Amino acid sequence: MKNPLIPVTDDHIHIDPQNGRGLAAARDFLRSGGTHLFLVSKPSSSFGIFPSSGEEFRSVFDDTVSVAGQIRELGLYVFVVLGVHPAEISRLSGRYPLDQAVSVMKRGLDIAGEYIAEGSAVAIKSGRPHYEVMPEILGASNDVLSHAFALAADLGCAVQVHAESGPCDDMVGMANRAGLSPLRVVKHYATPDTPLTPSLISTHPAIPELAGAGRHFTLESDYMDENSRPGAVTGPKSVPRATFRLLAEGAITIQDAHRIHKDTPEKVYGVEISL
Repeated sequence: MKNPLIPVTDDHIHIDPQNGRGLAAARDFLRSGGTHLFLVSKPSSSFGIFPSSGEEFRSVFDDTVSVAGQIRELGLYVFVVLGVHPAEISRLSGRYPLDQAVSVMKRGLDIAGEYIAEGSAVAIKSGRPHYEVMPEILGASNDVLSHAFALAADLGCAVQVHAESGPCDDMVGMANRAGLSPLRVVKHYATPDTPLTPSLISTHPAIPELAGAGRHFTLESDYMDENSRPGAVTGPKSVPRATFRLLAEGAITIQDAHRIHKDTPEKVYGVEISL
């Protein structure tokens, strides 16, 4: 079905015609009642690219912007999020000295900023490894993340962060020092205890409670669109299906749905969510 009543926004989804179902997955989202999605660039390694300078990220970003255009032709609203996956630090530092890996990642973020400045994208993707790493890798990752925050502050955009599970409350200070409001730092695959803006997986059990409390948060599928991992993390239908199920059960109200799918992303990303 095409939903004519309320916006339904997936805050973090990948659509990958090269490695996954591509536009068929986007059609599933649309037919399930989805209206808006934030299309996030995938790691360079998904395309067999191991950057040595940072310039190589352009091809990944160009592909993401191109796919966004194809999805819009289906009748969906698409906002593009570009950046450097934090796990790149592990892959790159295995090939190059750590300081070169950091420089490559920062250059990739700078290039993402060019797309935002020209209007092809709306937010930066960054973060730090969600798995345990050596202290020097963690320090380097926080250096890259601080660069992303400073870049976002200059551009006036939001940052989606991929990081370890938990509140990540130290990022509030990092964002403030960079001149970026923590409201504009979106914790991808969040837990409710984060002081950042949580993007909750669509199956999270705390959604009704947080909605009832008037909390600002978004919903995501984190659909990876990888043929080798079908349905991971959840499918492209999951955000619309969860939203309509919660509405039907009375677990959330129409006002809650508007706050989740329209008011919060508008406030955080500076975009317009309309039907």
